[in-house]
Amino acid sequence: MTESTHSLSAPAPRTPAGGAGLAALLTAPDRALIALDYDGTLSPIVARPSDAVPAPGALEALRGLSRRVGTLAIITGRPVDALLELTGAEKLPDLGELIILGQYGLQRWDSRSREITSPDPLPGVAAVRAALPDLLRDAPPGTVVEDKHQALVVHVRRAADPDAALGALAPALTTLAEEHGLEAAPGKKVLELRPPGHDKGGALRELVAARGARSVLVAGDDYGDLPAFTAVDELRAAGIPGITVCSDSPEVPDVLREAADLVVPGPTGMVTLLEVLLDRLGG
Repeated sequence: MTESTHSLSAPAPRTPAGGAGLAALLTAPDRALIALDYDGTLSPIVARPSDAVPAPGALEALRGLSRRVGTLAIITGRPVDALLELTGAEKLPDLGELIILGQYGLQRWDSRSREITSPDPLPGVAAVRAALPDLLRDAPPGTVVEDKHQALVVHVRRAADPDAALGALAPALTTLAEEHGLEAAPGKKVLELRPPGHDKGGALRELVAARGARSVLVAGDDYGDLPAFTAVDELRAAGIPGITVCSDSPEVPDVLREAADLVVPGPTGMVTLLEVLLDRLGG
């Protein structure tokens, strides 16, 4: 914790509901759940997914919070093994309890068992994998496929005109996914072909129920985080206070930014927020 962190004031949610969620977290951290996205939230968005290392200070903040809140989780579309490699979470000293839900909750790892649980991929994933080379044969240069085993992601960030490339490819990719029992989910310069019925909202609801959380903080930066924001609204209606945080950038969808109780300036701002929370909790 740096000296400058201690001088920062507490974050100020722009909604009463968000303020109540933050107050509940700070009042009873042992019954709180903090659930964070990874790409664009704890790590800057980069051209190559394999280069997405945690923002400076992120791991230190996570390590501290893992010992001071009831449940600390990362909920991500990435496979768990890829996230463990990027973060080195398994090797963090003095790590408390951390849960990683990968592939939108299909996969799980926790710091107690140190084991990854993962179902077998749907048969449609193999069929889509086999069909993609022909479908993308004439795709714009810079189009690449990321194989997540449980899903396949078509990235266009390195294309000359990413938005045009995605617009041109999306109809055929969506049709291919639907033909094989998958869904096509949009993201930042990507289209993910993945099993239907799995999203961050469902993963969050299950985690809240399993852990008996009495307050929640959820942070994200993309369309895939909207279901988790919606789940926070539902939890608040059921009497569980919560706060939603947007890790902002020019690529963040307006709908996510507008739905957030608190907006911070990207992963750097997210780390600052986590450090402030840690400071307020006696870290």
